Amino acid sequence: MIKLYETGAYLVNGTQLIPDGPDAAAQLHQAMGERIPTKEEAARQTMAYSILEAHNTSGSMEKLRIKFDKLTSHDITFVGIIQTARASGLEKFPVPYVLTNCHNSLCAVGGTINEDDHMFGLSCAKKYGGVYVPPHQAVIHQFAREMLAGCGKMILGSDSHTRYGALGTMAMGEGGPELVKQLLGQTYDINMPGVVAIYLTGKPAKGVGPQDVALAIIGAVFANGYVNNKIMEFVGPGVANLSADFRIGIDVMTTETTCLSSIWETDSAVKEFYEIHGRSGEYQELKPGAAAYYDGVVEVDLGEVKPMIAMPFHPSNTYTIEELKENLEDILDDVEKRAKVSLGGAVDFTLRNKVRNGQLYVDQGIIAGCAGGGFENICDAADILRDHYIGADEFTLSIYPASTPIYMELAKNGRLADLIKSGAIVKTAFCGPCFGAGDTPANNAFSIRHSTRNFPNREGSKLQSGQIASVALMDARSIAATAANKGYLTAATEVDADFTKPKYFFDGSIYANRVFDSKGVADPDAEIKFGPNIKDWPPMCALTEHLILKVVSEIHDPVTTTDELIPSGETSSYRSNPLGLAEFTLSRKDPAYVGRAKAVQAAEKAREAGEDAKAALPELQEVYAAIRANVSDTQITMENTGIGSTIFAVKPGDGSAREQAASCQKVLGGWANIANSYATKRYRSNLINWGMLPLLIPEGALPFANGDYLFLPGIREAVADAATQIQAYVVKNGGLTPFTLTLGELTADERQIILDGCLINYNRVK
Repeated sequence: MIKLYETGAYLVNGTQLIPDGPDAAAQLHQAMGERIPTKEEAARQTMAYSILEAHNTSGSMEKLRIKFDKLTSHDITFVGIIQTARASGLEKFPVPYVLTNCHNSLCAVGGTINEDDHMFGLSCAKKYGGVYVPPHQAVIHQFAREMLAGCGKMILGSDSHTRYGALGTMAMGEGGPELVKQLLGQTYDINMPGVVAIYLTGKPAKGVGPQDVALAIIGAVFANGYVNNKIMEFVGPGVANLSADFRIGIDVMTTETTCLSSIWETDSAVKEFYEIHGRSGEYQELKPGAAAYYDGVVEVDLGEVKPMIAMPFHPSNTYTIEELKENLEDILDDVEKRAKVSLGGAVDFTLRNKVRNGQLYVDQGIIAGCAGGGFENICDAADILRDHYIGADEFTLSIYPASTPIYMELAKNGRLADLIKSGAIVKTAFCGPCFGAGDTPANNAFSIRHSTRNFPNREGSKLQSGQIASVALMDARSIAATAANKGYLTAATEVDADFTKPKYFFDGSIYANRVFDSKGVADPDAEIKFGPNIKDWPPMCALTEHLILKVVSEIHDPVTTTDELIPSGETSSYRSNPLGLAEFTLSRKDPAYVGRAKAVQAAEKAREAGEDAKAALPELQEVYAAIRANVSDTQITMENTGIGSTIFAVKPGDGSAREQAASCQKVLGGWANIANSYATKRYRSNLINWGMLPLLIPEGALPFANGDYLFLPGIREAVADAATQIQAYVVKNGGLTPFTLTLGELTADERQIILDGCLINYNRVK
């Protein structure tokens, strides 16, 4: 079904793969019958290279400085981004910037908070020249597909699933500060990423959908990091056998592989997509050169893919539905073992009580958002459910079309009536089921979802309140088959459905009548509307000459998600209030973290005010005494030695692009993370942009524990001088025990951001 190449490979004429090795030159010569390219020349023949080259401003393809064509954010992120940009001197949006309202769409929790954010967004679109998409019109990524994407373009979004590669657009999801840089005319700076070919052959079997293909790929590449921070380039004869909607459904899930971005060959199916949406001028054919070199290859036989399920609590925990049924007890036992790690033993978790007469019973089905809410997914689900009924037991089914134009067409072609008749509830465009807001199941319930993630609490339960439900990811077709079977797990290949594949007609008047589009014209006189929950970022001081850090949380899970660093769901209403949101930091993973961090921060605030830090935090008496007793440098004083907190996590940052995973630590006095590695480039960038040191320590070499104090002398000089190694000490029992940390590669701008204390300070200094 899926094969990973152990070496790089050449793709000749878009069809023939030649693995790199001693015989590669001869095979290339035979295949091409002409002068064969060097590996370096062939690497420049990928689609990814061409698009990056067209957007690079550095003059070097090794050290990229990218300027994007368009930006997009939603209502969890755009307030903080604009507030940061305003504090840094924003006068006008220099490129099209779309503000969608698909996350905090429900305005019942938190009083006026969510709608206040929406009005802030609308007023900023007027003042700075942006586009404002009202709540329930479209989820962020569907609007981008319909109205923003263009072949050969690049889009940056403040949501992790910013992926439009299937439409020929290289898109990346990053934390808010990276969008701030673009708004201020700065660049997105990365080393030239590796490019991995996703070589598709064959044609999907009837009943197999895009989520099935996506989960199969994620299961093959996540744990081994095969595509980590690389670009996935979809090529091969199998591409032509997939509709545009099918490709989109695979593409959006590439985020869960931890890749940097994605790009696909384009053809008549993509051309038709742009024509349907009235934007035919955005189409151009994209394909690799005659001989393109890739750093790796994932070969996928689409015909061998079977209906898949990703069991709790990660999209990579994949099985075929057939395999799950055949090995039900063993797999449920494995899920329980994983739950002990993911949930930290906070609650008892089991799915064994869902087994009824040897079958797995499901309590809820959801088809939603940027992954599941597409036209083709919902139409196929409706075809399966036609003349079937979900029953009157626990099982429920909710469907969220990804945009109002899709909803309109479902109403016109009759599929909406089929779904409602079956017992399904069809709702408006909303991302809630993807991040834990809306459709929260009952305690101990099990939900199957065609959405993006199934991390703990993504269904809305609260471990701290003793509540736990769980999510498995599946394709819309198998969710519909399960619904038709009244909640008993069923693969779509087990039912005989007539997939009618109706044509899609896009009605652009829906957006023309409701979306505010400034056409890029700013109105400096427009007044920004601030709700009482919209707060400015607190002051953040520059990096001091030396640092004392207290370890206030220690996490040894193999991977720590951004959901665990700052929970999703109900906390979203506070994302415009930095200090209010910070109260939730690590609340589901380490509830004592906030109190510990605040205690350390009180000492730093006293130091900054010229007061006695030791009086604010008496345990610092011993720390200072140990430093003075063991360090001869008389230049180390309380005035030039900052006091902050840090956390250790094995591999933090998997998942969301949300900058708050880092900024919440910062506003609570965090100065660093220490990790064996960082799960994603975007989380490490978030740390840097908030002035936090992204420190590394070798696996297994952990000389400190939670509650210990660390001393980093000369840290400012080390950052300024681009030192790769940082000398540190554990301060304990009156002595200093040395150990070494590393920083990894930092650009000159990134080093200066850390020195200045955060991106806001950096831009103010500039």
